[in-house]
Amino acid sequence: MTRISPLVRRHRWLVWAFMVHSMSERLKELEALKAEARVAGGEKAIERHRAKGRMTARERLEYLLDEDSFQELDMLNRHVASGMGLEESRPFSDGVLTGYGKIDGRKVCVYSQDFTVFGGALGETHGEKIQKIMDLATTMGLPIIGLNDGAGARIQEGVAGLNAYGGIFRRNARASGVVPQISVILGPCAGGAVYSPALTDFIFMVKDTSHMFITGPDVVKSVTGEDVTLEELGGAQTHATRSGVACFVLPDEKSVLDEVRYLLSFLPSNNMEEPPRIMTGDDPDRLCEELRELLPDSPNQPYDMKKVITSIVDGGDYMEVHATYAQQVTCGFARLDGHTIGLISNQPQILAGVLDIASSEKAARFVRTCDAFNVPIVTFVDVPGFMPGVEQEYGGIIRHGAKLLYAFCEATVPRISVITRKAYGGAYVVMNSKSIGADLAYAWPTAELAVMGASGAVGIVYRRDLAESSDPDTLRAQLIEDYEERYANPYIAAERGFIDDVIDPAETRRILARSLDLLRGKREELPKRKHGNVPL
Repeated sequence: MTRISPLVRRHRWLVWAFMVHSMSERLKELEALKAEARVAGGEKAIERHRAKGRMTARERLEYLLDEDSFQELDMLNRHVASGMGLEESRPFSDGVLTGYGKIDGRKVCVYSQDFTVFGGALGETHGEKIQKIMDLATTMGLPIIGLNDGAGARIQEGVAGLNAYGGIFRRNARASGVVPQISVILGPCAGGAVYSPALTDFIFMVKDTSHMFITGPDVVKSVTGEDVTLEELGGAQTHATRSGVACFVLPDEKSVLDEVRYLLSFLPSNNMEEPPRIMTGDDPDRLCEELRELLPDSPNQPYDMKKVITSIVDGGDYMEVHATYAQQVTCGFARLDGHTIGLISNQPQILAGVLDIASSEKAARFVRTCDAFNVPIVTFVDVPGFMPGVEQEYGGIIRHGAKLLYAFCEATVPRISVITRKAYGGAYVVMNSKSIGADLAYAWPTAELAVMGASGAVGIVYRRDLAESSDPDTLRAQLIEDYEERYANPYIAAERGFIDDVIDPAETRRILARSLDLLRGKREELPKRKHGNVPL
């Protein structure tokens, strides 16, 4: 055994002591840097931000994610731009926090723009940080959530910032249908900045706080002469009711972040997984006897389709998407026997549930979202047809209605249709009929499947007889009654196999649960191609 001299032992002790001292000092230096990074915008800017009733970028992430689960990346990044005063201000994080964490124990990737740093404006480093976390999310198959609170591209960095936006847009497109992408607008979002959220799957906005627009009110007035307020032009309510840009609008930031967590409970982490199953204790064989009395005696009287939905789904829990836009169609997520389903239904309370340009696009996008993320689709059909009129025809209802038709025809997830009342003309076909690929189709005894309603059909088919009759009103009434008895019922369609069964409304939940259980192993592949040419 080799002996170590006392001199060598002392030398080794001194080296170890130096290393410990050096590490201790370095850790202090690191903590000081990170402490500076946590308040990159400065205490005064943070206080001004909070005084407006808004959370900071870091507080938002801490609230959204499970406790102590956020792992920040690129915390010490700083921009390298020079000119126009930027070299004098190089805060850590460069105005955006990026990293990963968990929501209800499931991993997610996140970024949160910091309005206290350069107003959240995007520069080259800022954009590269977002690109890196998006790449990580796509590689690992994790949802990406963006908390947007920025004023657009950083003017001082010129084209470098625009180039960074381009990289983000490209990644949005590449990740589309691969991982869920969620955008939360928590402040201004203007110019090119709006296009990243527009490319994502869901957009959340805060009432009276969030704004999205390509050009602001001042520019609009100078170019078009129109006087419009910030809220009227790009506020949350505008985008929730008129443009259809916003999927969800909530009254405050915490409510929005709570709703993001809730939405993720219905979605898988990526397109290769199934949505999580959450058992609620609601018996899948439960009867819904109230549905027997829900429909009015007159086929022309409205009823609330959401009552049908909430009666059938687990716990009456229905998360509606685009709730205040194109309300004659209702789309949303729910659970049946613990499994996520997507529902697309006509709403007879609004315009009799008719399909028009806006409702067709709304439903088509939701169908494609469900299909991308392995969510089975259930439709409740009560549709009198497509909206007639010059405005609709000039607006391209043929093209827009074809989007919904295309979406259903292309979908490979389990698809079930339930016809509750009217199913007329081309709109019946478009609303997930068996002819365009629904796996199973059911009808209530009140269902009416026909080219058009009895009154219209009689007026066309028996036009000459009515014109020659001495008592056309009586004849019309008799012909309508005969038409309804012979054609406006589900049994003719059942005879031909166009529907699979006529069911008791009270048994709808039980039958849907069993049907979905059967279809869960469905495997269908589309023909090999680069991509289809959806009629955009």
